[in-house]
Amino acid sequence: MAGRLEGKIAHITGGGSGLGDAMGHLFANEGARVAVSDLKLSSAERVTKSVISSGGDAIALAGDVSKRDECERLVGETVDKLGGFDILINSAGVTPRYAPKDWDFERTWDFVVSINLKGTMLMSKFAVDQMRKQGSGSIVNLASIIGLVGYAQGISDGFNPYPHTKGGVVQMTRDMGVALAREGIRVNSLCPGFTYTPLVQTLVDDSDTHERLKSLHPMGRLGNPDEIANAALFLASDESSFITGVNLPVDGGYTAQ
Repeated sequence: MAGRLEGKIAHITGGGSGLGDAMGHLFANEGARVAVSDLKLSSAERVTKSVISSGGDAIALAGDVSKRDECERLVGETVDKLGGFDILINSAGVTPRYAPKDWDFERTWDFVVSINLKGTMLMSKFAVDQMRKQGSGSIVNLASIIGLVGYAQGISDGFNPYPHTKGGVVQMTRDMGVALAREGIRVNSLCPGFTYTPLVQTLVDDSDTHERLKSLHPMGRLGNPDEIANAALFLASDESSFITGVNLPVDGGYTAQ
């Protein structure tokens, strides 16, 4: 039986860890040829080696999504090496915890915005240029439940750039989805709940914070990367051919409260 992405070419940013890692393996398993990109080539290579050893087809690329020329190059290399560009997964993302501790609030805010929001826009822009030539494409952005609702009391001081950027991704998804609908290019986003990835590792390392986060989800637990990857597979595939501009919570009921 053919895979659900048979014959498709997918590019996954932030593919060297966490959700991107899970999506790379799943997409390749479903028949896609996958370009895994990450800021560190070694991270992307680790994932591609694992994908290839499992029988998949993948290449590793390095690039900084906050830089215009590097985004253009990442799209171009994918087309040159794999022959097209059908699916873009904008999974690259950071939180303020990734910023050096000596940075002030403004520099930290700019850093998070440059990757989470600007990086999503830049990769999408160059991917759409190619998808227009092909007459079709699917973009899946990684937003967040914190792009739909505010943090619970006591978690944020209101100036945390993470929800600001993810809210921007939510609106970008709607706007791009509408604008590109008649060109055969679909744009959707996933809004995961708190999920066991390196992005939340420092939070779950603290047992009290971990328990509180679990209690905020009606299912009483955090998500697993494979659960988010499965939702991304649906939105990326032709199974969701009449869906665009949607921001889909995958959150154990968090945003239904």
